[in-house]
Amino acid sequence: MPNPPPVEMLDTVYAAKSAAEIARSYDDWADSYDAEMASLGYRHPAICLALLCRHIPAGSAPILDAGAGTGLIGEWLRIVGYPSAEALDISTGMLAVARRKGVYDRLHQAALGTRLPFDDGYFAGVVSAGVFTTGHVGVEGLEDLIRVTRPGGALVLTVKDTVWAEGFSQRVGELEAAGILTLLEETPAYVSMPGRPETLPARGVALRVA
Repeated sequence: MPNPPPVEMLDTVYAAKSAAEIARSYDDWADSYDAEMASLGYRHPAICLALLCRHIPAGSAPILDAGAGTGLIGEWLRIVGYPSAEALDISTGMLAVARRKGVYDRLHQAALGTRLPFDDGYFAGVVSAGVFTTGHVGVEGLEDLIRVTRPGGALVLTVKDTVWAEGFSQRVGELEAAGILTLLEETPAYVSMPGRPETLPARGVALRVA
């Protein structure tokens, strides 16, 4: 039986009602994910990579790819000067594809919004593309990413506009006021998948940890 088209798979993952359901949906999609997202003109990884290079010096290590999926960003990190990266994702199926690419030093199965299996200040930086979005992760995923990033390190994230408006922007402002982080850059809103122009816009955000 042929695989469902990519738009149908997107609808499935966005409609998931629990972390376990999200994981199962991505497990089912893993083998065809790269090609299907490319067909939609998926922009998040390229925008995250550009922000990463602007705000985290080459040679910084290790980098956490949070919500790494199949490793779309991981494939580029060494090429642009980041020698060590680790992957985190909720889906074992997506991580299996990433593992075959051989671009991460370690891979971890866990959900953002929970206590992550890393020491405080372990990472030089974090990149997270397409995770803070509809039906996936909201502002609750931010705090522990800050915890595992060393002082002076940066978080580079894409955030769906609805998530940004529903508490994410406010929380960033609160953390700035508390001296915990600094908002380095916020891109204009953009459509992440031109092949699906009805998709709600998102923005790229870079945050420096104090």
